Amino acid sequence: MTITTLKPETAAQVTDAVRWALSAGEPLEILGSGSRRGLGRPVQAGHVLDLSGLSGVIAYEPEELVLTALAGTPMDTIRVLLADRGQHLAFEPPEGGTLGGLVASGLAGPRRISAGSARDHTLGIAGVSGRAEAYKGGGKVVKNVTGYDVPKLMAGSFGTLTALTEITVKVLPAPEDTATLLLFGLDDAAAVAMLDRALRSPYEVSGAAHLPAGTAARSGVADVAGAGGAVTLVRLEGFGPSVAARVTMLREELRADAVLGRDESLALWREVRDGGWLGAGTDPHPNPPPLGGGGDYRRSAASAPDSLPRPAGEGRGGGNRSDTSHLWKLSVPPPPAPPPSRPSAGRSTSRSSMTGAAGWSG
Repeated sequence: MTITTLKPETAAQVTDAVRWALSAGEPLEILGSGSRRGLGRPVQAGHVLDLSGLSGVIAYEPEELVLTALAGTPMDTIRVLLADRGQHLAFEPPEGGTLGGLVASGLAGPRRISAGSARDHTLGIAGVSGRAEAYKGGGKVVKNVTGYDVPKLMAGSFGTLTALTEITVKVLPAPEDTATLLLFGLDDAAAVAMLDRALRSPYEVSGAAHLPAGTAARSGVADVAGAGGAVTLVRLEGFGPSVAARVTMLREELRADAVLGRDESLALWREVRDGGWLGAGTDPHPNPPPLGGGGDYRRSAASAPDSLPRPAGEGRGGGNRSDTSHLWKLSVPPPPAPPPSRPSAGRSTSRSSMTGAAGWSG
């Protein structure tokens, strides 16, 4: 299967590409850096719309806690920019990828239990709909209350609703200090009970995880890898004195076996966030596109009109990249319930049973 990759460099070119695909009846696979290709159902499309060319930070206002960037901006670039000002994306997104791919996949890290997900931190978007209409949703301020909250729909949509071109996100100050309580040797049931106890406590837990023995042994943190069994993790973050006080009280309450300091905690929760243990020795892209079956998906660059952005290459993702990927998720709503039928003439049916089953009365 030969796939043509279209790589626009402006939002107008994205609109042109979607308009052409719509008129030609051609499905498009929306691609960023390809870091999430293994998620969801593979796309059967003859053309890839590679948005990595739309890259760059448009506006960053640290005092207003707002950042606006093009959808293809690498997350590594954004992380460095925010870290220089002592800020971060509080929902702890996984390593790699682009800002658009992050929002489209709706991913979040261990801090989701306290800070929410990508959906809760996306303030505004610009993009192109499946009708080739460029539009904007949301705004560029934290307290935005105008119009429909369209940006939240983009989180987890996997490119099925809009080809994103620009995104505004909320940023927050990074925690000054981090500590992690370790509990050794708990079985799964006891670990869940202990994590539940920690999360119900007043100590503002920002991360909770249980690592079975085999998983813990693969950690790069010595105290975890050398535990010789399962390890249960409870994270506390915030201002230094506050963290120290909460660690002391929660350690006594949980009877924790050890406490990790800031550097080791950061390293350990990066492992939890990125799930590196889960993919050890496996194919990082388990859902390649089908290579045969219901149709001929071969296309050539010549089939696209001259007004479209020039192809970056052929093959999935374009060029010579072998690690490119796609974002896709298919949601099918349940079939509607059959309409209620009225009782036939002469049939005795009580009013209460009619009201309960069909919602009518009288």
